[in-house]
Amino acid sequence: PSVTSSEEQTEGQRSTLQCSTPYVCPGGDIVLRWEGYDPRVSEVSGRVQLDTSGVSHQVNLTSSFSWKDHSKKLLCEVSDGSKRASTEVVLRVRHTPKDTRVSLSPSSGNIGVGDTVTLSCEVGSSHPPVSGYHWYKDGVAVGTERVLALRGVHRQDHGQYRCEAQNVLGTGVSPDVTLRVFSAEISASPAAEVLEGTATTLSCDVPGREGHPEELTYTWYKNSAWLKEGPAHTLLFPAVTTGDAGYYSCQVTNSQGSDTAQAISLSVTYPPRIPTLTLFQETQGGRLVIIRCTVDSHPPATLAIDRDGTVLATSGAQVALRQRLGVTASRNSLRLEIRDAGPQDSGKYGCTASNVHGNASATKVLVTRAAGLLIQPSAEVAEGTAVTLTCVGTGDTAEKPLYTWYRNGRRLQDTSFPTLEFPSVRGDDAGAFQCQVRSRNGSDTSEAVPLRVFYPPRQPVLSSFLQSQGGRLGIIQCSVGSDPESNLTLRRGDDVIACSQGCPQATSPRVHVTRSYNSLKVEIRDVVVEDEGIYVCQAGNSRGNASATVDFKA
Repeated sequence: PSVTSSEEQTEGQRSTLQCSTPYVCPGGDIVLRWEGYDPRVSEVSGRVQLDTSGVSHQVNLTSSFSWKDHSKKLLCEVSDGSKRASTEVVLRVRHTPKDTRVSLSPSSGNIGVGDTVTLSCEVGSSHPPVSGYHWYKDGVAVGTERVLALRGVHRQDHGQYRCEAQNVLGTGVSPDVTLRVFSAEISASPAAEVLEGTATTLSCDVPGREGHPEELTYTWYKNSAWLKEGPAHTLLFPAVTTGDAGYYSCQVTNSQGSDTAQAISLSVTYPPRIPTLTLFQETQGGRLVIIRCTVDSHPPATLAIDRDGTVLATSGAQVALRQRLGVTASRNSLRLEIRDAGPQDSGKYGCTASNVHGNASATKVLVTRAAGLLIQPSAEVAEGTAVTLTCVGTGDTAEKPLYTWYRNGRRLQDTSFPTLEFPSVRGDDAGAFQCQVRSRNGSDTSEAVPLRVFYPPRQPVLSSFLQSQGGRLGIIQCSVGSDPESNLTLRRGDDVIACSQGCPQATSPRVHVTRSYNSLKVEIRDVVVEDEGIYVCQAGNSRGNASATVDFKA
């Protein structure tokens, strides 16, 4: 049979294909028919011509073809019993791009920031072929190639993507595909720096969190320490406190993996607390007064020190300093030094701290002594050094003042001279010294100033005692005078029984050792004859050594 049809069919339009033979057998069993068509959308009609103008047998197939029929094969077949002959027709159906879809690679696992992602526009069928592509992200055009490559993905690349494929007949549009960028990020509301007491929320989000296909788990950390874990993506502070300040991060986890957000700093501002005001008067001479003010606040406070209402120093705009004053300022700290201090510097000192959130203050009273005590060459000397103690004060120049000297609170002497001299100081001379200055204007007593004298150990005092009541208990005690402290060692022959520093514990369970400053006490329980003998106590420090012996008898 022969087939007559147009070269191409157009989708949605009806067309007719003719199948015919140039002969007719009226009395025979010859059948001419179409095979492979869809009877639901097709009509078949036949015509036989047998006259003087011609002879033919024709079967027409009229149908509306779809894009799915493109490249489909139809058969026009003539049969006579078991004999068959056929002609094949390949349909060429013109149609717009069909079965357009987006292919995402990688297709599984989490896509993180910095990864490479490709989106391919796949077309199931197009005749004529596709002539162009267009890509859209959230409705905005982003590309015109068949493959959209995203190298170094950002959080902003998260969204709905679709592609359009075009040919001369029209456009095929893919369904939207969601590109999920699994990247955790923390935000603070109302801000990352808030005033103490403000309701504050930290939110840990991944793009598209609300539409995520599976439940997410959030793990919160503060200053790298675990804080809490669960399905909540927020951290709530109904009234934030200074203790809540710190660095917060969160880890978001799904079935494919996890991502940790970069830490965010939560800063809590607050007004100054009550300042700490410290007054210090130098005891060596008593001529320097240091006033120090520190405060806790955020942001840092401006500090001011005043005496009886008159500002002496500030950490902000500098005030005119008097010649005897020195000022050092740092963050939330202010230090004022008053040189050659005297009674005129006594008074009520105050410190005021203020920032944008408020202010606070503290006060203290300073009584500056007119008398001071100076030790030369030093307050710590070796035995045998010549030492001079000088009582300095505001004595009446018109009248010679009187001086009274004290050591450890006990009166030493009265004199008209402001000095107390030790031509060759001994260890027994050490102590806390004071001087009192008396004139017709009154009297004043200096602060106590310690004098320390370094000397080697004196002869140790070594005693022994045997107690027979309630079991035989032997006690050997060694004490010594020295400065610095001596290391005491008790020996019997070549054996070390005990020492005050740097030796092992007593090896015998019968021996108990008690150590104190420059003293060593050894208790021997259940004394036996072998414990008898000559015991030697050796004392040594950086200045020298001394020893003593005792004969212990059981």
